[in-house]
Amino acid sequence: MNAGLFPKTRLRRLRSSSKIRSLVQENRLNLDKLILPLFIKYGKGIKNPVASMPGHYQLSVDNLEEEIKAIQKLGIKSIILFGIPEHKDPLGKDSYSDHGIIQTAISVIKKIAPELLIISDICFCEYTDHGHCGVVTQYKEGDEVNIDNDKTLELLAKQVVSHAKAGTDVIAPSGNVDGMVQRIRSALDDAGYQHIPILSYAVKYASSMYGPFRQAAEGAPKFGDRRTYQMDYSNIQEAIRECALDIAEGADMLMVKPAHTYLDVIREVKNTFPHIPLGAYHPSGEFALIKAAAEKGWIDEKKAAIEVLTAIQRAGADFIITYYAKEIAKWLSQ
Repeated sequence: MNAGLFPKTRLRRLRSSSKIRSLVQENRLNLDKLILPLFIKYGKGIKNPVASMPGHYQLSVDNLEEEIKAIQKLGIKSIILFGIPEHKDPLGKDSYSDHGIIQTAISVIKKIAPELLIISDICFCEYTDHGHCGVVTQYKEGDEVNIDNDKTLELLAKQVVSHAKAGTDVIAPSGNVDGMVQRIRSALDDAGYQHIPILSYAVKYASSMYGPFRQAAEGAPKFGDRRTYQMDYSNIQEAIRECALDIAEGADMLMVKPAHTYLDVIREVKNTFPHIPLGAYHPSGEFALIKAAAEKGWIDEKKAAIEVLTAIQRAGADFIITYYAKEIAKWLSQ
């Protein structure tokens, strides 16, 4: 036997049948590791389809029972919540009201499905009338948008405690506010919620991949953009520094967002912090790209979605927030 050819021959044998390929498969999607986003809107009888995100809706609290039972039937075990309040204001007061839209939704969902893991997205963009992720300092047209960091931290502390009181399982701050993890951890501990973990959006880029989400959550900025507090997509070492800071402040889990177009970042973060659970957010724009191409008949949606999510997992993500969770649940059961 030619020893030089043996390794290649061996690889071909391992690909020779579907049973063998399945046996040696290195990465396999697991429904337990997928998290489904839900958009909760104030009002009654609301089930508004999101045009840019086929299969997703803005739902009022009274329509949650049907949705939650459908999610459970599919075997999905984790959700993350985003809220659209009745009124918006400069401080996003609904976000830290004990009777806010998400606080109300959490209480309802816990009664319907107490075993379902609920993650609270903690931010202000959906709740403020300006659409930014914190308290905006004085702004003039043409200026860059700046956030009052200290004032925003105090409001974040109120927000997380109100979500904890409502019964959330995980706190996920997404506003990229300096010192947010430390302030949130302190607020939760002081209020008696030491057991609630923090999933930090430690690595969140100022990306073009959030457009459909901003329609769904009605949280697009009314002026300027978010580049002064979200990361430059050219940078990767900055991501490592952000993760190190959040871990030092008390983050229990980290997240990279976006996911599909940032596989190198996911891998670098996982290599640097291998013992910290790492999530990745497959955002609305990446979801919509696959959907649009599939609707045109240019790609096979099922194959493309599974390939992309597997790539995110292969890069190092321990769990994935994805708008494809329902479809994946159906496909995996076939």
